[in-house]
Amino acid sequence: MSEKDQQFRTIVDRLVYLKDTSELMIDLAYSSVLLNSRYLAEEVQALEESMDQLHTEFEQLVMSSGFKPQDSKDFLGLIRLGVATEQLADAGAEIAQVVLRELEPHPILKLAIEEAEETVVRVQVSPKSQLVGKTLRKAQIHEDTGMWILAIRRGNTWIRPRPNTTILPNDVLLASGYSEGEEDLENLASNE
Repeated sequence: MSEKDQQFRTIVDRLVYLKDTSELMIDLAYSSVLLNSRYLAEEVQALEESMDQLHTEFEQLVMSSGFKPQDSKDFLGLIRLGVATEQLADAGAEIAQVVLRELEPHPILKLAIEEAEETVVRVQVSPKSQLVGKTLRKAQIHEDTGMWILAIRRGNTWIRPRPNTTILPNDVLLASGYSEGEEDLENLASNE
């Protein structure tokens, strides 16, 4: 692969990451409101701060790629797509503010929140946990706990969970489900 092709691949990979992260933010923001979860709203805010930096780095990468004047239209399109992901991230952060500022939700939404039997939990995976090194598919967390993994925070990176996502030590799992499964998930993550 030529250096130019490699550089273009890097730009595309970064754009895909921006897109995936902004979509995850929207999902978590809506979940934070529907589940009235401060945990999720705080994660959305942390993601938004990260997105600002990622977006700036993406624009710098595109601008420093050495494109030719005749390619400027294509690269301008990439920058505009990056801006769109930033706008989605900002929208997610605004949605999460409903929970963080403890704003009164619409009466219908308030009723739905009160009747919801779901909870949200944030657990850190112990290095000794039986989950370490397993994919989400093999870990069978939902089957064992009734909790669904909404997102994984790995250091300063948030991951939208997929069946083939491998769980690593110190990953922070954000999960929702019935409150009865909360303790089970905590035990799995800590290896108790």
